[in-house]
Amino acid sequence: MIFGDINNLGDMEKSLPGPILKTINYLKNNDFLNMKAGVYEIEGNDIFAQVIDATTKEKNDAKPEVHKKYIDVQFSVEGKEKIGFARDTGNNKITEDLLDEKDIKFYENAENEIDLIMKPGNFAVLFPNDVHRPACSVGTPESIRKVIVKVNTALL
Repeated sequence: MIFGDINNLGDMEKSLPGPILKTINYLKNNDFLNMKAGVYEIEGNDIFAQVIDATTKEKNDAKPEVHKKYIDVQFSVEGKEKIGFARDTGNNKITEDLLDEKDIKFYENAENEIDLIMKPGNFAVLFPNDVHRPACSVGTPESIRKVIVKVNTALL
């Protein structure tokens, strides 16, 4: 997992793989507050963005998840959200495996989970072994706008 702020990258850009840097530049150069929710192609099916409006929920009401084909670059546009994060230990109980159909597998819980607090401008790059539980509330539930850019792992 890589965590950062789009407005304060420092030397981070020098060490990011090309497809991730392309994604970060896409996030820096678009006004997501004025875009409609939906899917936006960046590089065909290899890199695409999903602009999402959601309401955060209690952490216990969200399922931890992983993906294998795509890396998630989650970017906070408006509102605050908590994302549970853990490295996949292989010990998590699977509740639903949709990797072949939808590139997502859900777990009952995530062993060794910590919380990331996402504020506007923050991004998290989540790799296939990064279990994450997005859209959790920080305090009370609130409306958020976020962008999830999917990057095909084959590009790295």
